[in-house]
Amino acid sequence: MKLADNKATLSFSNGSPSVELPVYKGTVGPDVIDIRKLYAQTGMFTYDPGFLSTAATQSSITYIDGDKGELLYRGYPIEQLATSCDFMETCHLLLYGDLPNADQKTKFTRTVTMHTMVNEQMQFFLRGFRRDAHPMAIMTGLVGALSAFYHDSTDINNPEHREIAAIRLIAKMPTLVAMAYKYSAGQPYMYPKNDLSYAGNFMRMMFATPCEDYHVSPVIERALDRIFILHADHEQNASTSTVRLCGSSGTNPFAAIAAGVACLWGPAHGGANEACLNMLEDIQKMGGVAKVGEFMEKVKDKNSGVRLMGFGHRVYKNYDPRAKLMQETCKEVLQELGLQNDPLFKLAMALEKIALEDEYFVSRKLYPNVDFYSGIVQRAIGIPVSLFTAIFALARTVGWIAQLNEMIADPEYKIGRPRQLFSGSTQRDVKPLAQR
Repeated sequence: MKLADNKATLSFSNGSPSVELPVYKGTVGPDVIDIRKLYAQTGMFTYDPGFLSTAATQSSITYIDGDKGELLYRGYPIEQLATSCDFMETCHLLLYGDLPNADQKTKFTRTVTMHTMVNEQMQFFLRGFRRDAHPMAIMTGLVGALSAFYHDSTDINNPEHREIAAIRLIAKMPTLVAMAYKYSAGQPYMYPKNDLSYAGNFMRMMFATPCEDYHVSPVIERALDRIFILHADHEQNASTSTVRLCGSSGTNPFAAIAAGVACLWGPAHGGANEACLNMLEDIQKMGGVAKVGEFMEKVKDKNSGVRLMGFGHRVYKNYDPRAKLMQETCKEVLQELGLQNDPLFKLAMALEKIALEDEYFVSRKLYPNVDFYSGIVQRAIGIPVSLFTAIFALARTVGWIAQLNEMIADPEYKIGRPRQLFSGSTQRDVKPLAQR
């Protein structure tokens, strides 16, 4: 971050003296006006609900250009990473700033692999949940509980502790998600196998049983690995901001990531792909492909209350770059599994066709987003809809940790403390009970 050549001048119509504010330039993207001394100079705060025009931090991890439909991890386009790298390389990039060479990749992958098991007592912790509990409810508890089992790495101000916690979280999240699934299905837990890839190991823990092993299809393995890469980080979104705000208090990394998991659960954030599949199933019950046109007309009617899930994005005002990659993966998976004629997938493709051709959706840039395609892929693989958001959390964990570690290492970081525009009652006196 460097000082820009120009400054911003804030002037007031009531005759108060104007204020000069510094302007800073990033390497790319909009300049920012530094308002840190605004309150001291003017006695006023800025008002920005949702922080849509406020940069709360400086970061060198992820950059998004919503107008161009561009997503960069440490400067690398997501398209290149998703086609030329695997998830372990992407994790190394996000955590340490560079893609690993062959030796670094081997060492990093080995380190993560050696930490995939979880303490056996986690099984007893799981038994406290109802079998029909939502996986995200279970995951919020399990991730938070890691600090009770691994309390030798809970000092967020100790770089070694942060490093150990990062590896543990990345390594154990697939194990925890698979355990949550097995618990709800009433099946025995499957231990990790160190000779499998990150994605392959997760698939085996999900779908193998003691009586019958699970052989991972390379196409499915690569598809899941790509889902992990595409969801690994996405700049200062709601869950990432939650992790940063939670971590700013000095709480342990496991608690901060658990807060991120809880935030991700919301249907407007990580739950979007679950909502998308639920929408498709509702259309299927209405009559399937034959009712797609009728459904889309309801979407256009603002008074109908019908929403189109899995299309459009808060940030991208162009095609979501992750969606293009996921679309290719979706077709590969359906081909591999022979599901091109599955009613739900035919319905999804009919919905996609209308959205990409109908002027109403094209003019509003309501393109299919990554949630639309990743939900279809996960359902095809056999992952239950209720588990989609937990898999999102699994993938996003590395981004949360990278962002958390960056914040802690930033000399300018302070505990988060947003301000408010108060609109309640002014001071008043308490009256005796008989007079109220």
